[in-house]
Amino acid sequence: MSEPIAYADLWRAVMAAAGWRCQCRGECGNPHKSGQGRCPKEHDKHASKHRGPVRLIAAPADPGVTGLAAARLPRGELRAWCTDCHDHTRRAGRKAAAAVPDTNQTSLFDSGEES
Repeated sequence: MSEPIAYADLWRAVMAAAGWRCQCRGECGNPHKSGQGRCPKEHDKHASKHRGPVRLIAAPADPGVTGLAAARLPRGELRAWCTDCHDHTRRAGRKAAAAVPDTNQTSLFDSGEES
């Protein structure tokens, strides 16, 4: 079985809790109909005959969390992700965040005083 070099104990705990299967339930945009609503990809298993074995990662349940904050999360806030679901979910999150206007910004010409 393939394992990461760093944080292997934490990674194994996340994988065991997930049953060694990606925990995406459609956040990536794929309804995962073949997996009864959950991604069917399993660690070290082949997803298709044209690709190598799936390597699951332990990453934040909220893929918007990045960097040092993600590294400090406890096991309960991590999920098992296949790289496809993780990438698509992060991309969808960035698109959604970019679509929300920032109402806290003031205009370049607004002095902040009411007339």
